[in-house]
Amino acid sequence: QVQLVESGGGLVQAGGSLRLSCAASGRTFSPFAMGWFRQAPGKERQFVAAIVWSGGSTYYADSVKGRFTISRDNAKNTVYLQMNSLKPEDTAVYYCADREQRALSGTLYYARPYDYWGQGTQVTVSS
Repeated sequence: QVQLVESGGGLVQAGGSLRLSCAASGRTFSPFAMGWFRQAPGKERQFVAAIVWSGGSTYYADSVKGRFTISRDNAKNTVYLQMNSLKPEDTAVYYCADREQRALSGTLYYARPYDYWGQGTQVTVSS
């Protein structure tokens, strides 16, 4: 059973930066991909970014392209989300997710294909 623990959320002013981390444990082999999603109050969970573990291909939502960067550290079994130029509309609970088996890259934009989820970390951006 893979366990994911996010950290790094907090309160930041608009234009500021935060780096989220997601540490995985309980793995016996590397995942196919990991992703970040977010959910604001009253809204559906929304794709933010994903990274394919082998090769490092990355995918981003249009709303965060050029501001957010997803990366991973194989040795630490950790995925990161560097968030720059934050906006109030980025306020949400951010979740990391793990996809174990190979999948079409287009499916990584959706929550359902992911096998494991973290508990979430709150990001609040004040104006």
